[in-house]
Amino acid sequence: MTFSQLGLSPSIVDALPTSLKHPTPIQALAIPVALSKNDVLALAQTGSGKTLAFGLPLIESLTNNAQGIEALVIVPTRELAQQVSSSLAEIAKPLGQQIVTLCGGVDQSAQVAHVNQGARIVVATPGRLLDLLEQQLLPVNHLQSLVLDEADRLLDMGFLKDIEKIVTHLPRENRQTMMFSATLAPKLEKLAQKILQHPQKIEANEANTVVENINEQLYLTNKGSKAKALIALLTENNWQQALVFINAKDSVDSVAKKLKKAGLNVAALHGEKAQSERQQTLADFHNKKLNVLVATDVLARGIDIDSLPVVINLDLPDNAPVYVHRVGRTARAGKSGVAISLVCHGEAKALAAIRTLTKRELPLQSLENFPVTDKPSAGESKRGPKDKKANRRTAKRKQAGGFKKKPS
Repeated sequence: MTFSQLGLSPSIVDALPTSLKHPTPIQALAIPVALSKNDVLALAQTGSGKTLAFGLPLIESLTNNAQGIEALVIVPTRELAQQVSSSLAEIAKPLGQQIVTLCGGVDQSAQVAHVNQGARIVVATPGRLLDLLEQQLLPVNHLQSLVLDEADRLLDMGFLKDIEKIVTHLPRENRQTMMFSATLAPKLEKLAQKILQHPQKIEANEANTVVENINEQLYLTNKGSKAKALIALLTENNWQQALVFINAKDSVDSVAKKLKKAGLNVAALHGEKAQSERQQTLADFHNKKLNVLVATDVLARGIDIDSLPVVINLDLPDNAPVYVHRVGRTARAGKSGVAISLVCHGEAKALAAIRTLTKRELPLQSLENFPVTDKPSAGESKRGPKDKKANRRTAKRKQAGGFKKKPS
């Protein structure tokens, strides 16, 4: 099948990168439905081409005489907003259409000015978008299409209230709404149905699955040995690039310092960094000026890094779907890759949740030169049971004037 067979105009097909010969499964399924103006709930694995699956129909639907924003794409992170904008601009700009990105860390007035210069498609993060809508600074009266990319993240408790408020500012009549995600829990799907109207559900792959081209390797390690094990893996394998995920922001910087001290070309990236620094760090990694990037889950979703050979989980995520998104940064667009997780006994519950979600065995292996000496927790407190009566007796003595001083 070719892109021209999906109902796209010749001008859009001609604007596609020469490397795109045939549509991916999610593109082949979603584009005709999106062009028909039906609401869409689409599930597809990470790295399967979801951006163009909704992006090409958005560009196709733009009119020449509209005033204001016609298409709005909402994403959970600034990094993903920049990436989606870049991907769509590659096709839209040759056709004379402007893409504008709205996210925090950038001057509001400059962003609004860019929108007012004739932008038809806006890619935005929830916080900045809601702020501008509440100030009535965005021309959305003619909005035709709304897309929630990484919909499961946008519908969870962190963003849900903002999304619900955003929708109240948008026209409902004749608006097409599309949601795309690699993972979607049943309770979140119910929330999605409140925003969508009679959607057509599209599943290019079973929900919550990992791409077959990813070689998943899980190693049981001592909690205190993880940093040393990480350094050993990076130095021994000499991968061209590696993306390392850590749960806590403060740990990202400390681990990056240890890697740098070990002679590795590394940088750290998390939400507390300035926006300009975040953009520069990600650009350096994209351009292969950095070999190792240590990051929080700000990079777990949607970020496309060309031919990334390996992803390493220094911590298992507490939320099982995040594992699917993390490892999906490698083996994208049909390529192969490796996903390594260093697992300690304390992460047994997180591992069990990931196994249940992905329906994969994910056996734990031993890591050479890193014997495991930690013991699994028995689930019991090491301290003995409290003597509540003794505590009450102590409190009474304190109230009576304290303990009697012992003779010296």
